[in-house]
Amino acid sequence: MKKTLVFVENHRPVTDSLTVAEVFGKRHDRVLQDIRELECSIHFRLHHFVESSYTNQQNRTMPKFLMTEQGFTLLVMGYTGKEAMRFKEAYIEEFEKMRETLRQSSQFSSSSLLPKSYLEALKALVVQVEKNEQLEADKLALEQCLAEAEPKLTYVDQILASKDTVCITQIAKDYGLSGKRLNAILHEDGVQFKVNGQWVLYSKYQHMGYTHSHTVQYTRSNGDRGVQLQTEWTQKGRLFIHDLLTKRGIVACMDREQTTTTVIPLTSRIE
Repeated sequence: MKKTLVFVENHRPVTDSLTVAEVFGKRHDRVLQDIRELECSIHFRLHHFVESSYTNQQNRTMPKFLMTEQGFTLLVMGYTGKEAMRFKEAYIEEFEKMRETLRQSSQFSSSSLLPKSYLEALKALVVQVEKNEQLEADKLALEQCLAEAEPKLTYVDQILASKDTVCITQIAKDYGLSGKRLNAILHEDGVQFKVNGQWVLYSKYQHMGYTHSHTVQYTRSNGDRGVQLQTEWTQKGRLFIHDLLTKRGIVACMDREQTTTTVIPLTSRIE
């Protein structure tokens, strides 16, 4: 089988739904449906299936999934037949080869960084000292910037003073936004996507400590009770959202009010 079955993404061997569909002779939309209908835990899904996209021949952006070896194994568990078994074996071999390639590459990269002579070691030491000096200079400059900006950090101070998690609607209110609009902004910026009615973070942000899933009970129209997971944001997550919105030019209401009341006349500044 000459087709590339496994490739590297974020230092992990993965495959994708397009390749699985082609190799197993299935329609891609059917493979996407199989993935979405897997009855696995949210934790497993977020770790082993990553929603992505590709551009088709009509130049349209279409959805696809990247998946780890564990995700692939769970997906194709129900694919039966002699040919399906042959494809599974080929995939297992390719995943193993890719893991070994990554391992050897990592070892080579680490060993190539070691100095090979006394002169190289001295040069490396000089570079490290220069880096440390630059870091110290950057630290002092940053401390000065923080000192100058201290009177303006009212909203950030408020965030740091709190230890509780908050829902997205509460955060949005601080900026004069609706929870729906803020969720949309986070989705547009590639921070989160929706799974079974819950907003969850993309894999690059999952281990940052930005969110906490909270179980919420609700009553259906027929009187039955249900349970749904709701994403709440930690104070670290609020700071992340604050930085993201600041880059968009969206300022917290508290900071807007302070800016309005501390404007210095142009003539005074010139003097």
